[in-house]
Amino acid sequence: MLDLNEVAMFVQVARYGSFAEAARRLRMPTATVSRRIQQLEARLGTRLMQRSTRKLALTSAGESFHERCGPAVEELIEAGQLHVAENAEPRGMVRVAAPAGFFDFFQMEWVEKFLAKHPLVRLDFVLSDLLVDLIAERIDVAFRGGPLQDSSQVIRRIFASYGELIASPSYLAAHGMPADLEELRAHECVVQSNAGGCVTWHLQDIDGMQKEVRVRGRFSSNAQEVLRKAACAGLGIAALPSVLTASDIAAGRLVRVLPQYTRAGHGLSVVYPSRQQRPLAVTAFADMAVEKLSHQDWVPASSA
Repeated sequence: MLDLNEVAMFVQVARYGSFAEAARRLRMPTATVSRRIQQLEARLGTRLMQRSTRKLALTSAGESFHERCGPAVEELIEAGQLHVAENAEPRGMVRVAAPAGFFDFFQMEWVEKFLAKHPLVRLDFVLSDLLVDLIAERIDVAFRGGPLQDSSQVIRRIFASYGELIASPSYLAAHGMPADLEELRAHECVVQSNAGGCVTWHLQDIDGMQKEVRVRGRFSSNAQEVLRKAACAGLGIAALPSVLTASDIAAGRLVRVLPQYTRAGHGLSVVYPSRQQRPLAVTAFADMAVEKLSHQDWVPASSA
């Protein structure tokens, strides 16, 4: 069986007409190239080159062998060089999985600047509150909240989240602002799906003391984005991550309720489907996202 490395060396020697030049381009000792060509000749049972101190020439067998294998080897070398050149800068499609409300806190301006900096990159966002199969859906990188336990995935924590109590101005105008946690029991709340209609919120005051309050609500959902919209619509008080509510508070659609209390969350992480080498475009986008998100102040001012 032929050694493809030896065949490639033969093609390079024939191309440059010199063992020394071929060895220099291959970045190996001349003696090594000469020895491997001799081994190739032994495998083929024929002499491929005539050597002298001044000249190197292919034999008729060498010319015939080069005509057959030379173009294929040259094409492989060219393909390898092109691949290296392409990987010198980010390029290609990056499929990103993220929660449905991802762009409520991830600024589109960041995306615009990233694409302007990397004109050969394309981004495809798959937004869903359901956990998609990263391998089956060909996802390159995902942004996920909550506990992550798949040991086959590469997980990089971006930030720990902090929740806050919020409600719309219209709801507070109709029902009043609660003065303390006990008054929350009498308020309508939008809550995570629960068969009983009641949930317990675990909160922390400014001194770090843990508090619990049992709340109820007629509207519930398993999706935080839906709860945010319900709170904006005036359906009740919600306890949501500040990363999801910051823009609504800034725009006046939501108001903080009992701002001295916060609710610990699971934060946000960037997840890769495997530990295998990642394309430059994937790494570049993930690094940009982590850098931008890590420098945002997601902690409510009252708890900082």
